[in-house]
Amino acid sequence: MPADPKAGVRERFERAREDLVALSHRIHAHPELGFEEEHAASWLAESLDAAGFRVEPGVCDLPTAFVATAGSGPLTIAICAEYDCLPGIGHACGHNVIAAMAVGAALAAAKVADDVGLTIRVVGTPAEEGGGGKVLLLERGAFDGVHAALMVHPAPVDAVTPPVLALSQFVVRYTGKEAHASAFPERGVNALDALTVAQTAIGLLRQHLQQTDRVHGIVTAGGSAPNVVPAHTEAHYIVRARTLSDLGDVKTKVQRCFEAGALATGSTVEMADEHPPYSEMEHDPAIAALYQRNAEALGRSFPDLGMLLERAAGSTDMGNVSLAIPSIHPYIGIESLPAVNHQPEFAAHCATPAADRAVVDGGLAMAWTAVDVATDAKLRDRLVARLGGGAPVR
Repeated sequence: MPADPKAGVRERFERAREDLVALSHRIHAHPELGFEEEHAASWLAESLDAAGFRVEPGVCDLPTAFVATAGSGPLTIAICAEYDCLPGIGHACGHNVIAAMAVGAALAAAKVADDVGLTIRVVGTPAEEGGGGKVLLLERGAFDGVHAALMVHPAPVDAVTPPVLALSQFVVRYTGKEAHASAFPERGVNALDALTVAQTAIGLLRQHLQQTDRVHGIVTAGGSAPNVVPAHTEAHYIVRARTLSDLGDVKTKVQRCFEAGALATGSTVEMADEHPPYSEMEHDPAIAALYQRNAEALGRSFPDLGMLLERAAGSTDMGNVSLAIPSIHPYIGIESLPAVNHQPEFAAHCATPAADRAVVDGGLAMAWTAVDVATDAKLRDRLVARLGGGAPVR
């Protein structure tokens, strides 16, 4: 083993710094929706292939997913890359930064992988923004044999173990009957009224939800003309709760509100999940502590945000990975305030010097964390034993 494997990791990362920043900016300038990230997935795969990784495109029957592997050590660490955007506002969640960080962390850690007993696996994960790419990849075997999974997400400020809520996303469709809205309204069944009743009921329901519950949605079809009674309406809704076990109860209450709209108007209602539920996130405390130490060594700080952090909870399909594999999902700050995630202003911040610094700091901190996990005998042995790896790694 080299006297200082982390020095080798840093040296390799520094050689790639300009290319990584350029990769982040290129993805930012060409936003692609979930399961449509053809350019981003190709650019990442090409970068890793050029660095000597064994790249498998289109894994698990997902054309914009990939797996890239380097090293042959007995401890396998997955680094997750996200690269989808949000409709209308592009990379307003900073997945361009996540993608570049993942490539940088992987190629830097790969330099010492065999020396410290690591196999580095980059998992290109499409459609985090409402498609559940990681859930599908997890179910179909892309994470098989992985001992730990890492990723870092841009945010206004740094946080090592941010709260992550369980989530269910579903579509609601009402069917009524058209009629002339002025001459013969009594012959119509108003599907838009059904949706109005449901949204009113949800508003009243909010006072009976827990503080960690969330309900929000959009109307995607509300009728075709103002002089025609709307017969077809559609809405897409998200329900969140602290855990998957809490989620079912909240979702049932919300769906009763939609059923009430149908009952009140005489329309019919259909509800269907858009993708598998996202789970809460379980950050592995030992790995998270290593990441924080490495990020602080690069000048990062982790302020005590108190209840503000608890209130600012989102959701991610990385939560599903964390319930199956020891994982971390820290936030890395890009100095965006007052702009926050999912605002156009945040998208603009994701291609600035502060975001470029996040690419470097987050990628290098992840690579160092991978080395620390491999060289911490107690942690390494726990991870190996969890998968039934037999004798500890030596």
